[in-house]
Amino acid sequence: MLFPKKVKYRKWHTMRKNPTKVGVASRGANVSFGSHGLKAMASARIRSNQLEAARKAASRAIGKTGKLWIRVFPDMPYTAKPAEVKLGKGKGDLQGYCAPVKPGRILFEVDGVDEIVAKEALRKAGTKLPVKTKVVARH
Repeated sequence: MLFPKKVKYRKWHTMRKNPTKVGVASRGANVSFGSHGLKAMASARIRSNQLEAARKAASRAIGKTGKLWIRVFPDMPYTAKPAEVKLGKGKGDLQGYCAPVKPGRILFEVDGVDEIVAKEALRKAGTKLPVKTKVVARH
């Protein structure tokens, strides 16, 4: 699974929850490396284990000839409190890392395979993610 080597702060602020005020992605919104990409259609926080599951599904589908790029990196720590713990007593313990994603962001790219295989691989990867996705081709 992906996670940063070190972070400046162990716990971050949670950031905004309202999806209507999040805006659209200005960076990473175009297919740059491959021929096809998987685009996020809503805002989400994608955890590192979800990214890993999507990567495995896509890489199995494209086989040895294709190349896969991951365009997001989980560098934001998220915390959680244990089950059945009352409120108060501070922020929860670190659980892992996630990647905050805005609508329009390209998550994965593939190249080196034909169009049908690429679309199917990205569709399979999209089913593993907690966000609605769309397969897009390079312009």
